Amino acid sequence: MPKTSVVFFKDTDGSVPTLVWIDEVVAKRDRRAVAKLQARINMLRVDGRDLRRPVADVLTNGIYELRSEFGRVNYRLLYFFVGSTAAVVSHGCTKESNVPPAEIELARKRKELFESDPERHTYDGEL
Repeated sequence: MPKTSVVFFKDTDGSVPTLVWIDEVVAKRDRRAVAKLQARINMLRVDGRDLRRPVADVLTNGIYELRSEFGRVNYRLLYFFVGSTAAVVSHGCTKESNVPPAEIELARKRKELFESDPERHTYDGEL
């Protein structure tokens, strides 16, 4: 299977929600948590749709989560696939039990936006 291209969702205002979340939440706690998230993204690049628990899981309706823990914090990166070899990371969140429905809905809406105008909503840089 070919490698999966991983890009980040870019909002209408030009911000990249995943990068904002990393800067505001994760990096303040510990840079090692960021390294773990980067490793998960690299695993997504290599294994794509074949990635399974405990690293990734299906949430609902084409929305997936990359799973990472650091200390007592559960970090999640929500993403979706476009075509057979591309994944788009919508945003990140922390959770205590299940990923909140509002976070899943946000990822679903971003998926719709992305599909309507991929060029406008693509950031292909690194974390």
